[in-house]
Amino acid sequence: MVTIGTVQIPTVTVKDVSIDAYLLDVREDDEWAAGHAPGAVHVPMMEIPQRMAEVPQDRDVVVVCRVGGRSGQVVAYLRQQGYDNVSNLDGGMMSWAAAGKPVTTDDGRAPSII
Repeated sequence: MVTIGTVQIPTVTVKDVSIDAYLLDVREDDEWAAGHAPGAVHVPMMEIPQRMAEVPQDRDVVVVCRVGGRSGQVVAYLRQQGYDNVSNLDGGMMSWAAAGKPVTTDDGRAPSII
């Protein structure tokens, strides 16, 4: 667990992401298009305040970005808004890919993490 400001940010490692977790990818459009986890939901970081209603409160939510900085900020924000079911993916998509987890694209190109 890390702290951003006064908010404690729970983290989860790639191996500890549950199969039924809601994976919330907060990277920018070009990063998402280059490669993302299958089944992840894309909501760019700056859209979170307007789209919070899309984030479930009844199951584990794992927030992911490239390496964990932006997603940590999103977790802090959501926790301040009363979401107690959110955690940050330690190492982000870089750790996801390094652990051999699947990465896909929507257009069939070879995926990459940018």
